[in-house]
Amino acid sequence: MPTSDAEGKDWSLSWFRYHLPNTVTDVGPGEGTYAKLFRPVHEGVWWTAVEIHRPYIKKFRLTSTKTRKMYDEIHVEDVRESEDHLFHRDLVIFGDVLEHMPRGSAVTLLETIVAAGAWNILVSVPIVDSPQGEVDGNPHEAHLHQWDADDMDTVLAALGGRLETYRGSTLGCWWWNRG
Repeated sequence: MPTSDAEGKDWSLSWFRYHLPNTVTDVGPGEGTYAKLFRPVHEGVWWTAVEIHRPYIKKFRLTSTKTRKMYDEIHVEDVRESEDHLFHRDLVIFGDVLEHMPRGSAVTLLETIVAAGAWNILVSVPIVDSPQGEVDGNPHEAHLHQWDADDMDTVLAALGGRLETYRGSTLGCWWWNRG
């Protein structure tokens, strides 16, 4: 769904405050959960969104308005086909996104992002059985892989760098840092 469970958000915010990135790519922002949470903490950050489902941009008002700025730029595309420069960022966020693609595609994407120069990666995925199909006419909302927390640990550890983890009762969160 284009929303996210509150679990792990305080943990993620503490790591955001610690690293204070100046450039962020938010993959699959949905309703903009992380931009809403992080933007007030650190002004002047350049926020890029990569959203596969165009209707979400209008539905969740992801573009800038005179009174509020959520994202500075939005790319409507499948992130697996995005240009590498969108990942040469201080932080790339995958907030409840990687379960929407096959495991192999997710692993390849994470490897691509590290090779492109991401300094930090925030991952949040359900770590309990969470079957889901199409939502509101969006076929990209279907869960194609159920992540196990230990498997995500292994995948992210294989990227090198430093890894911090949070395991809640529903969601797991990982903060990978190039270190």
